[in-house]
Amino acid sequence: MREIVFDTETTGFEPSEGHRLVEIGALELINHMPTGVTFHKYINPEREIPADATRVHGITNERVANCPLFADIADEWLEFVGDAPMIAHNAAFDMRFINAELGWIGKPPYAPERFIDTLAMARKKFPGSPVSLDALCRRFSIDNSHREFHGALLDTELLAEVYLELRGGRQPGLALVGKGSASGDERVHIDRPYRAPRPHAVPDAEQAAHRAFLEKKVKKSLWLAGDTPSA
Repeated sequence: MREIVFDTETTGFEPSEGHRLVEIGALELINHMPTGVTFHKYINPEREIPADATRVHGITNERVANCPLFADIADEWLEFVGDAPMIAHNAAFDMRFINAELGWIGKPPYAPERFIDTLAMARKKFPGSPVSLDALCRRFSIDNSHREFHGALLDTELLAEVYLELRGGRQPGLALVGKGSASGDERVHIDRPYRAPRPHAVPDAEQAAHRAFLEKKVKKSLWLAGDTPSA
C-alpha cells in the first residue's frame, strides 16, 4: 500500500483571501515504511509574504523570488502523488490550499476522502490532550530539537513518524532511510543483525527431573511414558 505524507507552508490562512503556497514537502510510505523517496519544492507565490508568516516558517520574499510558480511544478506534484492516500496534520488546511492552486490552473481538485488527518486521529486517541505536531513528538519521544521553524519537508518527516505511532507504533528499522528524489529509483535496504536459531530440545537432565517429580506426586499419570489411564 502506497501513501503520501505531506505538508505545506503558505503566505496566510485562506486561499479565498488571495494567500498562496510557498513550499510543499512530501514523502512516500509503502506498507507504512518510509522509502526515502521525497518531493520538495519552494514556490513563488506571486505576491508578498507577510512578516507574520515569515516568522512562522522562515521563508522570505527573497528566498522564493526566483523559484518556480505552482503551475510549473503541478504536473510533477500530481505524478508524485498519483492515486495514493494523502496524509497531513490538519489536512483540511492543506487540502484547501492544494485544491485552490489546482483550480487556478484548471486542474481537477482532490476529493476530500483522499486525505487522512493525523490531527483528527490524535484528538480521537488522546482526547483533551495537546495534539500539535510538537506535542505529539514529545509524547512519542521523537526528536524535533532541530525544528526552529515550520518547514514543509522537515515537518513531513516528523509527521511520518507521528503517523506510524498513531497507527500503533513504529517497528524496528522504520527510521527514515536515505533521501531520494521523486524521480529516483530508490530501494529500501535495512541491515538486520543475524540471530542464530534458538535451541528448543529439553535437556536430558531437565526431562529426568520432571519425570521424578511426577513419579513422586502422581502414582498414575498420563504424562508418564508407558502409563495407561485407569478405567
